Amino acid sequence: MRPAAETKDFRRDLVSLLPKLRRFAMTLARNANDADDLVQEVCERAIARSHLWNGEGRLESWVYAMARNLWVDEIRKRKVRGGGALDMFEQDELNAEATAEKAVYANQVQKMILSMPEGLASAFLLVNVEGHSYRETAEILGIPVGTVMSRLSTARIRLAAMLAENTERRA
Repeated sequence: MRPAAETKDFRRDLVSLLPKLRRFAMTLARNANDADDLVQEVCERAIARSHLWNGEGRLESWVYAMARNLWVDEIRKRKVRGGGALDMFEQDELNAEATAEKAVYANQVQKMILSMPEGLASAFLLVNVEGHSYRETAEILGIPVGTVMSRLSTARIRLAAMLAENTERRA
């Protein structure tokens, strides 16, 4: 059993990860309600299994891998129930303190990222937004490092094309 101080530290660290975890959940679920449900389930499971956390590596990676595994399980359940189609996500503000123009741009970029297939969006978010290494991202997503590199390259090319198209439309 963990001492009370370690339990408080674990929970504090988990709470500090919530914004990042929610962004990651959005790349998986594509729907704000499903993402919120996933985050809640991950937090419940992480707290219940905190005794399994050995303190090595990044807590963030452990929690992200848990989220991915729970989401894969959820998709399998939905396919069995016949409700496999996912609704489009409900857009949240990325940063309430940003200026209106920056918020609109950030919102557009988030929509662009989330419009990519799940594997591309997740790899992009983990590496480019959250700062994980390719190796960490591969472990979180359960794929080879080469696949991370390929997905990341594809995601960057797609995002650049979408941004260029968006810029052309505004001009």
